[in-house]
Amino acid sequence: MQRFAGRIILLWGWRRALVAFAAGALAVLAQAPYDFFAVCFVSFPVLVWLLDGATGEASDGWLRRLRPAFATGWWFGFGYFLAGLWWIGQALLVEADNFAWALPFAVVGIPFALAFFYGFATVVARLFWSSDIGRIAALAFGFGLAEWLRDFLFTGFPWNAVGYAAMPVPLLMQSVSVTGMVGMNALAVFLFSLPALVAARRHLRLGLALFVMLVAAHVGFGYVRLAAPVKPARSIDVRVVQPSVDLSEKWDASVRDRIFATLLGISGKAPEEGHAKPQLILWPETSVPFLFTERPDALTALGDMLADGQMLIAGVVREEGGSASAGSRYYNSVVAINDKGEIVDAVDKVHLVPFGEYLPFADLFQRFGIEQLIAGPMNFAAGNERHPISLPGGLRAAPFICYEVIFPDLVA
Repeated sequence: MQRFAGRIILLWGWRRALVAFAAGALAVLAQAPYDFFAVCFVSFPVLVWLLDGATGEASDGWLRRLRPAFATGWWFGFGYFLAGLWWIGQALLVEADNFAWALPFAVVGIPFALAFFYGFATVVARLFWSSDIGRIAALAFGFGLAEWLRDFLFTGFPWNAVGYAAMPVPLLMQSVSVTGMVGMNALAVFLFSLPALVAARRHLRLGLALFVMLVAAHVGFGYVRLAAPVKPARSIDVRVVQPSVDLSEKWDASVRDRIFATLLGISGKAPEEGHAKPQLILWPETSVPFLFTERPDALTALGDMLADGQMLIAGVVREEGGSASAGSRYYNSVVAINDKGEIVDAVDKVHLVPFGEYLPFADLFQRFGIEQLIAGPMNFAAGNERHPISLPGGLRAAPFICYEVIFPDLVA
């Protein structure tokens, strides 16, 4: 192990960048849907050893001495985000004639930008670097800080936070109730990096003791919390509808009636034998393929489909305004519709997807004729507030739409 670590430490130039990139890309296997967290016990020790050798010339100023550490973290992050976010480009191919030009920006540009957070993490770590277990703590602190910043800077994009690698199953998810995601990110990096101590054998016993204690606490707390008696909760029968509409057809006006009829047909099916009729029916995000303001007959059809006491929660595009003095504003919304076909509540999406649902720096982009980068009906306005929706059976539910659920603090 010492020889292997020594070879990693001595890497330089493109070889160092390639190994950092590969280590970051490998770490993505710890995220869903693979959840193979063991790879992080390889990726993060390799990152530690790369940082051991990421030193500048003694004659350089302190900023220049940090450049190798930043480059190492940046390449690690670029590999991590490129391997974990390549699928974003699929959205641009739905209408390839209009949006394929933006494919490099989505597939390469977003990982390129996000990698700066991990470059920042390794720079922070390098400021407190040592030759013993202290450098493991420094790296954990750097990543904890970087992931915290990634949660809100530039509207935030905390996708695939490293802490998720340490919580792939419910048993291992309970500790986050104590640590929060900031603490979970830092503790996960600390735990995954501890095997790096094997090479130098300094503080090896301390590292092993901390490893056992952290794993035991993580697993033990999860077991105790899940085994604790739970207060009986009220429940209702729910039908979740997924019509599997092809994205290339979703906003096609010629097939709107067919899509709506499919949703009605699935929703109105009789329950299977032995199952109660659902009290609540759920439709996906922006599932209604038109504006209710343009098709009031659709609400009538929904009222006819819903049985007494049933409620539909549907994802829709909601329109406001449209006066002579101002244009319409559109919202990505959730609406609650009762058995009379009446909209009894609505909640608008507050945290929109940049470049997908709205265009940051819109005035600048519009000078170049760019108004939208992702196929969709229009740019959305952000909602002002979120509130729970009252459901049948006296329950209340807080709605979050798609992208919003990746922000742990927002959902909590």
